Amino acid sequence: MSNILEVCAGDIESVRAAAEGGAARVELCSALGEGGVTPSIGFIRQALKVTGVKVHVLIRPRGGDFLYTDEEVDCMVDDITAAREAGVHGVVIGALDADGNVDTKACWRMVEAAGGINVTFHRAFDLCRDRKTALEEIIALGCNRVLTSGQASSAKEGAAVLAELVTQAHNRITILAGAGVGPDNAAGIIAASGTSEVHASARHTVGSKMRYRHEGVSMGVPGSDEYSRKVTSAEIVKEIVTNINPQK
Repeated sequence: MSNILEVCAGDIESVRAAAEGGAARVELCSALGEGGVTPSIGFIRQALKVTGVKVHVLIRPRGGDFLYTDEEVDCMVDDITAAREAGVHGVVIGALDADGNVDTKACWRMVEAAGGINVTFHRAFDLCRDRKTALEEIIALGCNRVLTSGQASSAKEGAAVLAELVTQAHNRITILAGAGVGPDNAAGIIAASGTSEVHASARHTVGSKMRYRHEGVSMGVPGSDEYSRKVTSAEIVKEIVTNINPQK
């Protein structure tokens, strides 16, 4: 069985690059600088037109922590319904309570709204107080996988904990290793952790095609460059896929 690469895609160009490079799945999100938020329905519909790659959608109403109000949970449930009705293959969810535990009530509402499509619990898991308890609760919710760095700053640094999670999961849920995954370390993370799935953005910087440029005005963070952006590279995706599935 082949190892799987999931690509975090913030625009339609990145979705196409992920498919071209051989990724099995994309996680659609916007505002990657905020750690990702729910993308627009227009982006979702366009991504679904790209062949050869499954589309999962991040469900997150804002940046910041994962402690949500009832109104924010209502928003996420509505977004899940819209994504499911659009035809996505899966959604990516997560919510915590104020004490760092999985908010099972909120998450159960989201799982129900998913209506049987694939559900990934995102890296809110890495901020949980007790990872072993959290993993059991996520399994009980019926999630298909959990995206995690092993509660470390990168999946490479968290490989030992990832291995513990794979053992604990015992094929009841997939451990998806993410954070800092690239061509140089993806195969090593899989070997050290025992997982079969990794998550990467596989991005490079591209320049704007704008001829007229009004310099000195930033639309976001002061001093940011409005005439460059990070986009998934088909070549980087292909390199990761090749490295995690070497020819035998």
